[in-house]
Amino acid sequence: MMNITRPNLYDSDYQLWLENTINQLRCGDFQAVDWQNLLEELADLGKNNRRALESLLTRLLEHLLKLTYWQSQRDYNQAAWKGEIRTFRKQIKKLLRDSPSLKPYLSEILEECYSDAREIIIDITQLDASIFPLEVSASLEEILAENWLPNWEAISNNSEKCN
Repeated sequence: MMNITRPNLYDSDYQLWLENTINQLRCGDFQAVDWQNLLEELADLGKNNRRALESLLTRLLEHLLKLTYWQSQRDYNQAAWKGEIRTFRKQIKKLLRDSPSLKPYLSEILEECYSDAREIIIDITQLDASIFPLEVSASLEEILAENWLPNWEAISNNSEKCN
């Protein structure tokens, strides 16, 4: 590969900059490496993994809330919701397999992700906000467990306004 060292390569052709940087590192040409942009990219990778984890956990919680509280749509949609729940769990598991140091981060963001999911589901379902608990009512281990689902029958019997 041709070794191109233009200061604006990062801005003008990201893919070429990336390939060039990889080549420079492999060849030990450390003086030619665009260290400033490389360091920014590496920092962004960590942020992207955290954002992906937040998004996946929020979406997982959204679908658990739908399954638990949206009674009028459950019979028609529960298979799809369960499929989405499984998908989000698998994606979280894969992300944690690749970056196990992110596991404690899940505990840090659980309440915020739940709050976000709750707000989204209130908007989607147009159900009364009081139906949805203010705090997550399952443990992180349950939420991530492959086959765990909330007991919506028990919840349905305690609240008749969920329709």
